[in-house]
Amino acid sequence: MSNAVKLASPVATLTAFDNLNTPSPEFPQSLPYWLVNVPRAKWTAECPSFLRNKSDKDQAILSTPDEYYVRQGWELVKEIVHTNTIDRFQRLPSGLRQYLEYKEWIVAEYGSIMRFVVQERLCWGDGHCNEDLKPRGRPFEFNEDLRILYNDFPYGVEDGIVHLVVWTKFELEDDPATDDLTTHARQEIEAYVSKTFRSRMPTDQVIWFKNWKSLKSVHAVEHFHVMLHHPDEAFLKEITQGDRPLSEMIDRKSR
Repeated sequence: MSNAVKLASPVATLTAFDNLNTPSPEFPQSLPYWLVNVPRAKWTAECPSFLRNKSDKDQAILSTPDEYYVRQGWELVKEIVHTNTIDRFQRLPSGLRQYLEYKEWIVAEYGSIMRFVVQERLCWGDGHCNEDLKPRGRPFEFNEDLRILYNDFPYGVEDGIVHLVVWTKFELEDDPATDDLTTHARQEIEAYVSKTFRSRMPTDQVIWFKNWKSLKSVHAVEHFHVMLHHPDEAFLKEITQGDRPLSEMIDRKSR
């Protein structure tokens, strides 16, 4: 028996979301959101489980044909980060679908996203042993206490913008009153970003941010994001130790 369910209102509208990167006037849309950007041969009568009960915003993004999506440019990326409106970041519609599908598979296979990240991406133990996540020293003191990887399912930004994630074994202290980084934690990250990235490329081509708790997909492993504008490929290979995003590897397997 199929575990999919039919939805009462399958077609999302876009008018309620000012920050969606869609052209004006609106494109014609009549398909259920779970069929958009899907080859006709793979259409299903019911919504697949990984797309059920999604927010109106996600449904609106999923309803957008990829060819109508306007990728976010570097100036917009900087504005989003500087104004701390990081909920405005969004994935390419087909990229969001891929992310949600793979996320469901990870949870089914590994029990949690955290376990998958720790075990398969960071290689910090088996995903069960907290001892492996204990830092050797103070924040940013030892390289073994952090790792730089690609964002596995990056936002729908323009070509030339690279999205990395810096994973850390140590905590990045939040202020409970603001749900944001403390001044000291922000200064520590700034110093690390300057040393690691801005020393190797133009300062205005590097930006970083830390997700609000409500936007995190992995809560138990500390991390922050770094976005680079037209970085050197050799530099990327060096700092990521040859890493590639999962979405890229999935695309290759599906060809």
